[in-house]
Amino acid sequence: MSEVRVKKSIEEINRRINQGKAVVVTADEMVDIVAEEGPKNAFKKVDVVTTGTFGTMCSSGAFINFGHTKPKIRASKVWFNEVEAYGGIAAVDCFLGATQVKEEDPLNKVHPGRFEYGGGHVIEDLIAGRSVRFKARGYGTDCYPLRELEKEVCLQDLRNAYLYNPRNAYQNYNTAANLSERTIYTYLGILRPNLGNVNYSTSGQLSPLLNDPFYWTIGVGTRIFLGGAPGVVSWAGTQHDPDVKRGENGVVREGAGTLAVTGDMKEMSPEFIRGASIVGYGCSLMVGLGVPVPIINEDMAYFTGVANRDLFYQVIDYGLDYPNGINRSLGEVSYEQLMSGSIELQGRTVPTAPLASYSMAGRISRILKTWILENRFSLGVPQVPLPTTAFDRDRYPKLNY
Repeated sequence: MSEVRVKKSIEEINRRINQGKAVVVTADEMVDIVAEEGPKNAFKKVDVVTTGTFGTMCSSGAFINFGHTKPKIRASKVWFNEVEAYGGIAAVDCFLGATQVKEEDPLNKVHPGRFEYGGGHVIEDLIAGRSVRFKARGYGTDCYPLRELEKEVCLQDLRNAYLYNPRNAYQNYNTAANLSERTIYTYLGILRPNLGNVNYSTSGQLSPLLNDPFYWTIGVGTRIFLGGAPGVVSWAGTQHDPDVKRGENGVVREGAGTLAVTGDMKEMSPEFIRGASIVGYGCSLMVGLGVPVPIINEDMAYFTGVANRDLFYQVIDYGLDYPNGINRSLGEVSYEQLMSGSIELQGRTVPTAPLASYSMAGRISRILKTWILENRFSLGVPQVPLPTTAFDRDRYPKLNY
């Protein structure tokens, strides 16, 4: 089993950033550098590669402390614009989930439901500086006698508001098709019957975890771009699973790693945090997230140079297989093929469409690059590594560069 050799430490790269000597490029730029100069020379040349992604990330939400009132209240029930937040934490703390739907929403009783407003929209409204209607109810105690509270609040009125997302930045994800004979409405969008279309949600060669497939540089304490502001990786995300199928280049070919992330909503921008309504499915939150990847060795230079044509995704049937828990792939396609607008599948030409924005992902990677070059953002040294799988370079012949 090969040892992960660190030839350039994160601390050394941070010193170069502080001195204004660091070479920082986006993941798109790194693909060209590695293609032209090879991983060994790219390692000597580049210190940091910036990544980005912007798409719907359901496992998101916000911890909010709305501050003590006079008289004080122990709020067991809390609402923002009629969207309920979980109040079972402490007197004036709550958690607002991105997928929580506004009360009295008809949901899918009239199918497909519109899901016009939910937790993700509240989060966007707050970050955008808009006021929301806040309600709280308590059962009353000797130390917290107030039983009801209702008022307009904006983000600056809240004592604390932290985005805390248990699962973001999925490392590879399903591409969705529909083999059934009816139109279906999923979290990957509307899928027409009889393989009428294919939807996907990834930023390909810009995607954060695809640029560090074994999580050598990303862990608890890694500083990131989150919603337009600095954030941090707080743990491995839920459903994190590094032990999946990998290609000859070591990159995963199905859903694998995830990140739990957090950041201060008061520093964020509504450009990079958007409430989402998914017809027939529910509410969610579109999150802009970017990770700087330090090039600690030649292998990391290689990984950050893997191009869209060499990143592969599984096509999954959401009409029959997925809802019934059947683990089956209809085929494998590259991100380059998906981006072309159509793929060949089961003898047919099937149109494709993205649910994540590649242009926004590129914008995030460029902003993060600027922050680092202007010495406004340094790299975080991971304090706890993400769970990973054994690295044996003999399993990955394409690493014999």
